Amino acid sequence: MDSSLVDFFVTPLSYGFMQRALIAAMLIGAVCSVLSCYLVLRGWSLMGDAISHAVLPGIVVAVVTGLPIALGAFASGLSCALLTGYLKENSRVKEDTVMGIVFSGMFGLGLVLMTKVETDQHLMHILFGNMLGVTWRDVIETGLIAGVTLLVVMAKWRDLLLYCFDPQHARAIGLPVRLIHYGLLVLLALTIVAALKAVGVILVVAMLVTPGATAYLLTDRFERMLVLSAAVAVGSSVLGTLVSFHIDGATGPSIVLIQAAVFLAAFLFAPRNGLLRRAH
Repeated sequence: MDSSLVDFFVTPLSYGFMQRALIAAMLIGAVCSVLSCYLVLRGWSLMGDAISHAVLPGIVVAVVTGLPIALGAFASGLSCALLTGYLKENSRVKEDTVMGIVFSGMFGLGLVLMTKVETDQHLMHILFGNMLGVTWRDVIETGLIAGVTLLVVMAKWRDLLLYCFDPQHARAIGLPVRLIHYGLLVLLALTIVAALKAVGVILVVAMLVTPGATAYLLTDRFERMLVLSAAVAVGSSVLGTLVSFHIDGATGPSIVLIQAAVFLAAFLFAPRNGLLRRAH
C-alpha cells in the first residue's frame, strides 16, 4: 500500500482529539443513517429540519439556568414537534407550512436570545458544530443516546416501517399509530441532541436526510436500504473527518459535502434508478 495513503489514515490517529472526533463521527453517522431511512419513507425531511433548528432556544435557556444543554435541546425540540402536531390538527394549514412557521419562529427566538445572553460557552459551536473539540464526556453522551435510539428502532423496526409506508394500514391492523408517531419524534429529537456538539444545528439536517435518500436510490428493499444508508453515513463521516484534518478545514461541512457527492453519484449511476441508466 502506498505510504502516503497509510499516512492519510494513520497520522490523524496519533492525536487524541482526532480519535475522539472519529468515534463521535461514527456514532452520529450510525444513528442518523437509521432514522434517515424512516424520514425519507415518511416524507419527514422537513420535520428533521424543523426540530434541529427549534432546539436553539432550549439550549440558550439551559445555559442561562445551568441545566444540561442536552436536556434543554431535547425539551425544545420535542415542544416544536408537539406544537406542529397541534397546529396541524386544529387549523386548515398543511403540515409542511406549519413546520416552516414553527421552526423558523423558534430558531429566530433562539438567535435573539443568543445575542442577549452573556455566557462563557461558545454558543456559535451549537450552530455549526465543533467535531474536533468534542471531549470524552461528549463522546460517551453521544454513544448513550445513539445506543438507546438504535435499540428502540431495531426492536420496533417493522412497526415503524409500516407506519411510515402506510399509516392507514397500520391503524387498520391495530398498531398504536399515535404512539408510534410521537415515539418517532422523540427518537428524532434525541438523535439531533446527540449530534449537536459535533455537527451543529444546521448541518445535522443533511446527516438525517442524505444517507437515507442515497440508499433509496440504490435499492427497493428496506433491509438493504438500512445497510447502505449506514455505509454511506459512517463512511462519509470517517472520510470527512480525516479530510478535514489534512486540509485544515471544518469537519462538519466536509462530512456533508462527501455525503452530497455520494448522493449525486447514486443519482447519476444507480443501477436501476440512476439518471444515466434511465437515459439508455
